[in-house]
Amino acid sequence: MKNKAMSAAVVAGAVATAIAGLSATTSTPAHAQAKEKCYGVSLKGQNDCKAGPGTTCAGSSTVDYQGNAWTLVPKGTCVSMELPDGRKGSLTELSRDLPEA
Repeated sequence: MKNKAMSAAVVAGAVATAIAGLSATTSTPAHAQAKEKCYGVSLKGQNDCKAGPGTTCAGSSTVDYQGNAWTLVPKGTCVSMELPDGRKGSLTELSRDLPEA
């Protein structure tokens, strides 16, 4: 009887683990959620990529809200972001707030 009870407990544990694993895979992990490139919203040195000629990539913006530097944001939020002085994010590169040459 002891082995039967032990086997039942092991099977029950395995089923519970499998069910928990299935429910975890139905939700989208945070890193895989839909994102979009949003230009002109990152602070100096905090862009994800592209910051104009002569720069490398991530973290290379030299001006807050630099128009030619982008950051990944949740899809659908870029153009509605509220920034200082009435600035808005853009899905395309901007010609505002560029560093002096």
